[in-house]
Amino acid sequence: MRNKSFNLKKKKEINGSSAAALHYDDSRDDTPKLVARGKGEVAKRIIEMAKKNDIPLQEDSNLIGNLIDMDLGDNIPPQLYTVIAEVLLLLEEMENSF
Repeated sequence: MRNKSFNLKKKKEINGSSAAALHYDDSRDDTPKLVARGKGEVAKRIIEMAKKNDIPLQEDSNLIGNLIDMDLGDNIPPQLYTVIAEVLLLLEEMENSF
């Protein structure tokens, strides 16, 4: 029998980081879409690319837990709208402050 751990810090140490990338264009899309996701080395690459291209990052372990199980190209489900809206507002505030 395999031991399961609900300790997110320990899980991150064992599996490596997780990352997901969303795309949202309010002139074309009704909802954000998942355009990249991965764990370990793939997650590191997603994060590196975001930093290289000055794409803001948001760390939210609960959100990534939901996004990592989605298929690429999927629309964000209604259950995540509130969390995604908070992220989009944060990004808008960051853009307006520069």
